[in-house]
Amino acid sequence: MILERKTESGTIFYIGNEAIGCLLQTVYGKLQLLHLGIPLFPEDAKALDASRLLGWGNDVLYEDGDPASCLDTIPLAWSENRIGDYRESSIELLSGGQAVSGDFVFYSSEILKEEEGEEDSCMPHARGTHETLKLVFRPLSSLLRDISLELRFSLFETVLVRQTLLENRSEQSVFVTKLMSSCFDLHGDFRMSTFDGGWIREMHRHDVPVTFSRIVNESTNGSSSNRHNPGFLLSAADAGEDSGEVYGFNLIWSGNHYGSAQRTATGYTRVLQGIGQEDLCYEIVPGARFETPDAVIAWSGDGYNGLSGKMHRFVNSCIVPENWRYRERPVLYNSWEGCMFSFTETKLLSLAKKAKKIGCELFVLDDGWFGARNDDHAGLGDYSVNRRKLPGGLEGLSRKVHAEGLQFGLWFEPEAVNPDSDCYRAHPDWVLSSPGNRDLYGRNELLLDLTKKEVRDYIVESVSAILDRAAVEYVKWDMNRCSPVSGNKAYDYVLGLYEVLGRIFGPRPAILLEGCASGGNRFDLGMLCFAPQIWASDDTDPIERLDIQNGLSYLYPLSTVGAHISAAPHSMTLRSTPMSTRANVSFFGAFGIEFDLDGMQAVDEAELKETITFFKKHRSTFQFGRFRRNPAENGAVCWQVTGEEETLCGLFHRLLPAGPEIEWLRVKGLEKEMRYRVESRPQLLRVKQFGGLLKHILPVRIDPEGAVLRIADHHYKMMDGQYSAVCSGAVLASGIPIHKRFSGTGYDPSMRVQGDFGSNLFTITKEQ
Repeated sequence: MILERKTESGTIFYIGNEAIGCLLQTVYGKLQLLHLGIPLFPEDAKALDASRLLGWGNDVLYEDGDPASCLDTIPLAWSENRIGDYRESSIELLSGGQAVSGDFVFYSSEILKEEEGEEDSCMPHARGTHETLKLVFRPLSSLLRDISLELRFSLFETVLVRQTLLENRSEQSVFVTKLMSSCFDLHGDFRMSTFDGGWIREMHRHDVPVTFSRIVNESTNGSSSNRHNPGFLLSAADAGEDSGEVYGFNLIWSGNHYGSAQRTATGYTRVLQGIGQEDLCYEIVPGARFETPDAVIAWSGDGYNGLSGKMHRFVNSCIVPENWRYRERPVLYNSWEGCMFSFTETKLLSLAKKAKKIGCELFVLDDGWFGARNDDHAGLGDYSVNRRKLPGGLEGLSRKVHAEGLQFGLWFEPEAVNPDSDCYRAHPDWVLSSPGNRDLYGRNELLLDLTKKEVRDYIVESVSAILDRAAVEYVKWDMNRCSPVSGNKAYDYVLGLYEVLGRIFGPRPAILLEGCASGGNRFDLGMLCFAPQIWASDDTDPIERLDIQNGLSYLYPLSTVGAHISAAPHSMTLRSTPMSTRANVSFFGAFGIEFDLDGMQAVDEAELKETITFFKKHRSTFQFGRFRRNPAENGAVCWQVTGEEETLCGLFHRLLPAGPEIEWLRVKGLEKEMRYRVESRPQLLRVKQFGGLLKHILPVRIDPEGAVLRIADHHYKMMDGQYSAVCSGAVLASGIPIHKRFSGTGYDPSMRVQGDFGSNLFTITKEQ
């Protein structure tokens, strides 16, 4: 609900439900933040009012003679410079060639009940029923007459969403050099968690204490970035996965972003979110307005898992396109690692037949189907099908794939162009460039300038024609380099991208769009408004994915995370991992297969088929159940997801120590008095992995490099130790010991003989 009350101290606004509460008050015409976090009551406003406190010795007073009118000591929900608040400003403007402070003061309010986002907005917005508090501020400055500042607070079921709009009703241009989506002064000491990395090592969590030095989380590469995701957390010092206070922040935006946190001497921490500021000087012409992307704020008193639950529900219910909300994702096979650029229609159909045989539902043709695309030096920007590879064209291939009982998907990289392409030769002026600078290449490609209408029209018409002719049901939209521009151009580029995506996929809501940008270089809420899932990383090594997918899980639900089984040894790490571990990690996401199925041994084919059967049986729970990160000892990782009828737990290891400790499985959130059956998923062990050790358990000597062992390895696998138990939910919450891992002596059928990079997947169901 949203309430407005007028008092002697100012107008009070309460925005809250069972998930979050925000209490605001106007003071000196500014917007004071009385509270953000646990839901409370509007009647608490007077007790929470900090504006009654006196300023400090050298403070500047906003109103002469009023010793309490020091804005630098008042917790605010919006602030600007040159009016006595010396903390980081939310807004910076230029007018007439000089920096100006608007000194915006409260003018009016309006409470709106909305079913969807604004129709005339250039930004993607959260969708679904919500209430919005619209606060309008007008400037006291004579240099900014007829400029209107609008702050929006939208209340969804589990989160609060903020947006800022600046409208120019004057007769001269105003320039924006900084305009934040959100500003909050939170009381307390916090630890800031950011999710950082780079290509093939995205979303690694890093924690730092918030102190008097400003901490900045930002992207400057034109995308929301694999270096620093726009989402971050602020948590109390005692917060853990299941207890303590945690705030979550994110942006519905896919370009350069800026977030900061800084503690002040008064005990407040200022938190800002918005678009990137580097080189920004955006002109708002008379009659126009500038709008920021939506900032998403969630709060939890139940630790990081509580915060993740609220963020996941919001994304699944209000961000993902309506046609794909809570809709199970198909098991896909992607051709890239199987054949890369070198393929024929015969090769693709062979892979499609095998993919269907093991249980896949969607066949995706990746890069290399268009123009002179035999490597990454040519072809981008062209949409003519390579008839040497596909004599029947995409229509013919699609028809044959459909005849196999599979859906058909296709890879595109529409934002890029190779100089060796018909598109570039005809339109070299379409390239995105920085004025006066030479072109900079990434992966032998340039970007097309999506700020130009003719470029956007070309992409929309070309891609749409392919999709309709070939009856495509899935698209992987890739972008494999960073931007060469910043500031205004970078902002307009993202708006151009949103327009293109809306024009292509708005009329085709049945197509499943998967976002990708060299893996996770654009994993954000803006892209998820168009693409129900995003390729998490080009690194599919399951041990690397433990960190990547774990980081994503704090802010993004499993249904949005592209996760595939690929070959071992892995191309990014040269690491060999068991098929069971590759599968168990990939289950926690939008599951798929991505390696060459030709040449696969019969025993591997049978295992993969059983793996896909298992996933399909539990797919709804994996993708839409309540996710938790559970405690585990000795560097292990434990993921849990709970659906309506079952709970699934993955327990993952890195290196096996000598003499490993007894391991405990903990399962949270079950009914304490209910009895549950715990079963481990059956897993196989390759015979060859034991090499010369087999001589200790076999009655005859076998050459570990000989033909006999190779043949046995191709047709037979040993069963790993299985686990089964029945116990109460209370016991599972505190932990139960599970079968011992290999410890250097002997072999027992119940032992988990996994070695390095082993894992187990447990199903937990109510005992009948």
